[in-house]
Amino acid sequence: QVQLVESGGGLVQAGGSLRLSCAVSGTIFGGDVMGWYRQAPGKQRDLVASITTGGSTNYGDPVKGRFTISRDNAKNTVYLQMNSLKPEDTGVYSCSLTRRTFTNEYRYWGQGTQVTVSS
Repeated sequence: QVQLVESGGGLVQAGGSLRLSCAVSGTIFGGDVMGWYRQAPGKQRDLVASITTGGSTNYGDPVKGRFTISRDNAKNTVYLQMNSLKPEDTGVYSCSLTRRTFTNEYRYWGQGTQVTVSS
């Protein structure tokens, strides 16, 4: 069973920085993809960034050049460094682990952490 626990959210002024962490308990397999999603009030949940076990990354257009996703495989932890934050970055940030088998795709979620950026 995989469990994800996020930490590091909070209130920050526009232009500031935050680092989110996601600690994963359970086994991470080589094909697993870790990701960060965010959901603003009244909006759908969107992908912020993802990273493979090999370190390949992907970013949503709104955060390119400002956010960096990384992982420490030895610690089973994924990070999201958020710089130059904007009010529109406000939302609940959730960590995910996506696991694909030959026939199915499973996605595990953390409980989410609130990020609020004030103008």
